[in-house]
Amino acid sequence: MRLTVHLNTFDRFDPCAYVIFRFDKESNEWSREDHVGLDLPESGKLAADTGGTLVCTSNATRRLCMLEGLDLGSCVGSGLGGGVGRARWFKGDGLAPAPGHWHVQCI
Repeated sequence: MRLTVHLNTFDRFDPCAYVIFRFDKESNEWSREDHVGLDLPESGKLAADTGGTLVCTSNATRRLCMLEGLDLGSCVGSGLGGGVGRARWFKGDGLAPAPGHWHVQCI
């Protein structure tokens, strides 16, 4: 699954900040295809959370992003087939998560 995350914030990140992830639902891992304005590793782990999917570091010790409403265990519904939703980016700077949105490009 290919997914784009755009952040709607201009004071904490690049005004054009985005990342394109490739998700592997079988291994619960992600890899970064492209990005601008965000400092993140090349790959990591995915975790189900109430209300969405967490994008975490490779050792799953740090949350990077919450994709609200994205259910990787479902083959229909929100998050699949052109789905969209809210994203929260955890910068780790002690501030509230930066708001944004996600959009599935293709499956």
